[in-house]
Amino acid sequence: MPKKLDLTDNLENYIINHSENLTDVQKDIVNYNISLGNQQRLQISISQAQFLQTLIKVSGVKKILEIGSFTGFSALSMALVLPPDGTLTSLDKNSEFSNKAKSFYEKANEKKIKQIIKPALESLNELKNSKQIFDLVFIDADKENYLNYYEICIDLIDKGGLIIIDNVLWHGEVADKSKNDKFTNIIRDFNKYIKQDNRITKNIIPIGDGLTICIKKT
Repeated sequence: MPKKLDLTDNLENYIINHSENLTDVQKDIVNYNISLGNQQRLQISISQAQFLQTLIKVSGVKKILEIGSFTGFSALSMALVLPPDGTLTSLDKNSEFSNKAKSFYEKANEKKIKQIIKPALESLNELKNSKQIFDLVFIDADKENYLNYYEICIDLIDKGGLIIIDNVLWHGEVADKSKNDKFTNIIRDFNKYIKQDNRITKNIIPIGDGLTICIKKT
C-alpha cells in the first residue's frame, strides 16, 4: 500500500505556512478562539478553511448556507472568496458567539454574511418553506441533529449542489471499535446513513476532524 502521512502538528503548520495566507481578521478570530481554551475546538481548522475556499472558487458557488457559526471563522473564510453578488446565510442559536462573529465581520468590512440567531431546525424549515435554494451547505453544529439538518438540506440544494459536513472522523474514534460513547456512535450512524444514501455521491476528506463532501445527483 502507498505510504500514508502522519499529519503531526508540525507538518500541519508547514502546510498552513505554505498555503494561502490568512487575512488579518481571520488571524484575529483564530487568536481570539485560542483564548477561549477548550471551546476553541468548535472552530474548523485552518486547513479546512483553505480547502473550503478553494472548493468555492472552483465550483462557482454564489449562495452558501452555514449551520453552526461559532465566532465566525468558517463563515468569514467562505464569504471572503464569494463573488461580489454572493451571499452566505449563517445559522446559530448562541447570541454571544454570534455577536462576536458579527464584530469580526464588521472589522473585515464583509457585508455578504446574513446571520439568523435561533435554533437551526426552525430556520431551516423556514428556508425550506420559502423555497430557498443554495449552492453549498456547510454543517458544523450539534451532532445530535446532524441527520435532521442533512435531510432538510437535501431539499435546499439542486442537482450538483454541495453539502459538506464537519467532524465525521470524530478524532479518529469512529474507526476504533473500543469507543462506544454517545457521540462517537451518533457520528458512526450518520456516516453509515450517508454511505447508503443514493441521492448523492460522497467522499470523506481527512483534513481537520474529517469533512464529508456530498454532491446531489438529481
